[in-house]
Amino acid sequence: MPDSISVSQAMRYNRQIVLPQIDLAGQEALLNASVLVIGVGGLGNAAAMSLATSGVGSLTLVDPDTVETHNLPRQWLFRDDQTGSKKVIAACDTLNQRAPDCQINTVEHAADDDELKDLIQHHDVVLDCTDNAQSRDQINRVSYLARKPLISGAAIRFEGQLFVCQPGSGSSCYACLRTLFEAPDVSCTEAGILSPVVSLTGLHQALLAIKLITGAGNIPVGQLMLFDALTYDWQTFSVPKKPDCNVCSASANVSENK
Repeated sequence: MPDSISVSQAMRYNRQIVLPQIDLAGQEALLNASVLVIGVGGLGNAAAMSLATSGVGSLTLVDPDTVETHNLPRQWLFRDDQTGSKKVIAACDTLNQRAPDCQINTVEHAADDDELKDLIQHHDVVLDCTDNAQSRDQINRVSYLARKPLISGAAIRFEGQLFVCQPGSGSSCYACLRTLFEAPDVSCTEAGILSPVVSLTGLHQALLAIKLITGAGNIPVGQLMLFDALTYDWQTFSVPKKPDCNVCSASANVSENK
């Protein structure tokens, strides 16, 4: 049976509850929701902090890396004295202090397909906060097969990128997007990143997850959203579903033939 919001929680999240698009029902939906955050770098830090403090009941953080000094300017959950610690453990420590109502689970290694499938099946929404193409492809493929909504984020230099895939909606998936923008897998180490840009992108991932969970407003499913910090412009492009996509079209064909 779903948990009901307590009096202390109603007081804590009052400013959200008074929003008619959220109300008590939306806040209780957040309380009963579980979100999988894969990658606890700049994107994952901002997203996890926002989700936990907004009242999401359970977060699972997945990342094999340790905290390094160059992470600190843009990864809010970490302190100088946590350098060398596992990122998920350091993040859990901070989140437990800031959001005691949120259950924080951690995975300290990169998950293979089988483990990732099991993790995704036990969560309502998946956030891809990783920084490499191989991981993004894996997360998209396994999330789509598990029929769970995926919110992908990326940030480099002065640019942020967001994309939402919702299986069953008939829209495109991240694999469809990748075929349109084949580019070298350049990292922030090589190209650089402005701290607020990656944090802003992670916060938008959290916002989209909250909207999915509560049903508030519209969700830009199958649309690529790009932010340019130098011009301060947002641009949105519809990503067509590829009829020969080896993820979303292949999955649809399997479902139809069952």
